[in-house]
Amino acid sequence: MSENNSVLIGRKPVMNYVLACITLFHGGAKEVNIKARGRAISRAVDVVEIARRRFLPDVKVQKINIGTEQLQVEGSNAASNISTIEITLTR
Repeated sequence: MSENNSVLIGRKPVMNYVLACITLFHGGAKEVNIKARGRAISRAVDVVEIARRRFLPDVKVQKINIGTEQLQVEGSNAASNISTIEITLTR
């Protein structure tokens, strides 16, 4: 994938991210990566399901990668484990 076709999921409403996915696909992208970590993982799954079922029925989930990142907690030397997910959609 030569272009950066990633949608990073955060705190905005779900439909904002769905629109970003639709825009990327209508712009000619063959693949779109949805990335989230922590509490945004459930929002990422919602984005994928809404995009697939309601707006882009020809899009399929190619792969799902899950993992863990270690982040430093501010103000101390302790590390915190944060879950991550990356969902790849293809047309």
